[in-house]
Amino acid sequence: MSARGKARRRALDILFEAEARGEDALKVLAERLERAEPPVNEYTAAIVEGVCRHRARIDELITTYAEGWTLERMPAVDRNLLRGGTYELLWMPDVPEGVVISEWVGLASELSTDESPQFVNGLLARFKQLKPSLAL
Repeated sequence: MSARGKARRRALDILFEAEARGEDALKVLAERLERAEPPVNEYTAAIVEGVCRHRARIDELITTYAEGWTLERMPAVDRNLLRGGTYELLWMPDVPEGVVISEWVGLASELSTDESPQFVNGLLARFKQLKPSLAL
């Protein structure tokens, strides 16, 4: 797994843990940065901070385009995969879109249900297609 791949996985871990604990993801990130075991990559921090900064818009996009699914109905891991992937895809222009989608779909394959990779791929691909017309 690449350094950025590991950073994405760690960002997902932090986002998921924060939701499971009912805490702010920035607080969980701060705890991880302070503990530094394992060290938190700066790319991980950028994803978590970006998701937190744009969370309302990200959740609005996911809710709007996830046909037949509400955020509450999605598995928690899928919600957070989509949050991380959506942030990286729409707000981090230096990363190739195909790489972003592939990496987050790979995490879905590894960590979620059998249907999740197709679901994550479909939604992120839709955001890639709509990106020029989305008001961010």
